[in-house]
Amino acid sequence: MDILYFAWVRERIGLPRETIETEASTVAGLVAELKAREERYAMAFSDISALRVAVDQKLTDFDAPLAGAREVAFFPPMTGG
Repeated sequence: MDILYFAWVRERIGLPRETIETEASTVAGLVAELKAREERYAMAFSDISALRVAVDQKLTDFDAPLAGAREVAFFPPMTGG
């Protein structure tokens, strides 16, 4: 599965994207796996209320299932202006 990181999430993790294998069944489970990897992930995902997520380029919630997903993207909320 491809994981994409945008804006300050990318800056904290230090990668724009990576390909991983996961046992997680939901986005929240994936976040838990990532947070357990290293401190930089734990810091980036310390407050998921400050993040948005898309699964296969569709905005969704953190309880969304990952079955069959090819891509998950994490980014801060977008603002207009």
